[in-house]
Amino acid sequence: MMSATELKKFMREAASFVIHFAHGGLLVAGILVTALLFAHVGSAESHGRGLQELGDIIAEGRVFKTASPVPELTLSNSEGRATVDYLSRKYRVAATAIEPLMLAAQTAGARTGLDPMLLVAVMAIESGFNPIAESPMGAQGLMQVIPRFHQDKLDAFSGNNSLLDPAVNIHVGALVLQEYIRRTGSLEAGLQQYAGAASDEEGIYAAKVLAEKQRIESASKRGRQGSA
Repeated sequence: MMSATELKKFMREAASFVIHFAHGGLLVAGILVTALLFAHVGSAESHGRGLQELGDIIAEGRVFKTASPVPELTLSNSEGRATVDYLSRKYRVAATAIEPLMLAAQTAGARTGLDPMLLVAVMAIESGFNPIAESPMGAQGLMQVIPRFHQDKLDAFSGNNSLLDPAVNIHVGALVLQEYIRRTGSLEAGLQQYAGAASDEEGIYAAKVLAEKQRIESASKRGRQGSA
C-alpha cells in the first residue's frame, strides 16, 4: 500500500498533470478519477507509470483525434446518475466503481471515435465490470482482451502494459474494436470479430452488445425524463 506521503505526492502530480493538459472539464475529470482509482489498487511506481502513459496519449494529441463526434458522459446529472444506478443494480457493482470506468470509456471513445456507451456495453457483456476477469482462453480484464493477439497495441503503453489495469484495458479494447470495425466495414461485423465469432451469421454477440447498449441508453433517457 502507498504511504500517506507517497499518496500526497502522487495526488499533487496528478493534479498538476490535469491542470497542464486541461482541454475539457469532463475528460479531465475522467482522467483524474481514474488516476485516483489507481492510487488505491497498486504500488506508487505502477501508478506513476499509468499516469505517465495517459499523459503521453494526451500530450501527443491522440485522444482528441476523433473519427466523428462522440457523446459526452456527464455523471453528475440525472441522466448520468440513472445510468450508473442501472449498471450498479444489474451487475451488482458499487456505483463508485462504475463511475471511473464510464469516464475512462469517454476518454477511449474520444481517442477512437467510438460511442462510449458502446464500450460500456462491451465491458458489461464481456466481464460484468470485473477488472481482473480472466477467461480459460487467456482473455483479460474489463473488455476481455487476449494479449498475445494484440501485443502491438499493448506495446504502445510502454510504461504500464498490464491488461488488468482498467485504463489500459479499456483503451486497448477500444483500439481493437475500432480496428475490427474498420476491417469489416460495419459495427455489427466488427463486434462479431471482436468476440471471435465472425462465422456466426446470426450475429448473436453483436445483438447482445447492442441490446445492452440500448438498455443503458434507455436508463439514461428515463433519468432525463424524470428530471423534466
